[in-house]
Amino acid sequence: MSTYVYGITAASHPSLPDGMGGVGDPPRPVRILKEGELAAIVSEAPEGLRPKRKDLLAHQNVLSESGAAGCVLPMRFGSVAPDDGTVTGVLAERADHYRERLRTLDGKVEYNVKAIHNEEAVLHRVMAENPEIRALTEANRQAGGGSYEQRLHLGEMVVAAVKAREAEDATDVQHTLEPAAEAVSVGPESSGWLANISFLVERDEAASFLAAVEQVRTGHPHLELRVNGPLPPYSFVEPGPDKPEGTTLGADHAEE
Repeated sequence: MSTYVYGITAASHPSLPDGMGGVGDPPRPVRILKEGELAAIVSEAPEGLRPKRKDLLAHQNVLSESGAAGCVLPMRFGSVAPDDGTVTGVLAERADHYRERLRTLDGKVEYNVKAIHNEEAVLHRVMAENPEIRALTEANRQAGGGSYEQRLHLGEMVVAAVKAREAEDATDVQHTLEPAAEAVSVGPESSGWLANISFLVERDEAASFLAAVEQVRTGHPHLELRVNGPLPPYSFVEPGPDKPEGTTLGADHAEE
C-alpha cells in the first residue's frame, strides 16, 4: 500500500489527536513515521485519489491540527510515496535540510497575493501617462475614427503601454510588501494575473503585512488584489527563489 504524506515535523512533536482521519473514504487513520530527529505525518494512500473538496479539506485539517502543536513542513495535496520505507529514507537523506526548514519556518505562515488590472482604470492611467497615445487618440477622433492603419497603430501602442504597466505594477507589489515579510517566493505565471507572489510572514506580524497590502490597494487603485492566507508555508518547504535583504533563506527554487 502506498503512503500518503501530509507533512514533516520533528520527532519530538506532540502526538496527534486520537482517531485523526485523513484522506480517503472512509478516512485513512493518520499516523507518525519517525526517522532520527524527524518524523513524517502519513496515512495509507487511497487508490484513485483526486483533488476533491472532501479530501482537500481533510489534507488541510491534518496540517492545521498537527501544526497547532508545533512547526510542520506542509506537503502539497497528493504527495504519495511507494511505501513507509521510502518516506523514512527521504527523511534520513535530507535530514539536514528538513531540520533547517523547521527552524526557519517555526512560527511563520504564508500569504499568497495575486494582482490583476482593472481594465477600465488601467486604460485611463495609460492615457494619462502617455501624451503620444492621447495625441493619436485625438487625431483619430477628429478624423472620424482614423484609417485602419491608424487605429491598428493606436491599438498596438495601448497594448504595449499596458504590458509595461503590468511589469511595473508587479514589481511595485513585490517591493511594497517585501519589508513586511521574512521571505518571498514568486510563483509561476498564471493566466490573467500580473503578479502571483507568496510571502513568508511571522504569525505575530500578520496584521502589519495585511496593512501593507492595504497600502498597495490605496496607492494602486487600478489594481485588484486577491489575498489568500494565513496558509501553511507550502512555498517555503524548499528555499524560495527570492528574499528580502538580510534573511537567511537560500535561493534555489520553490516547490510547487
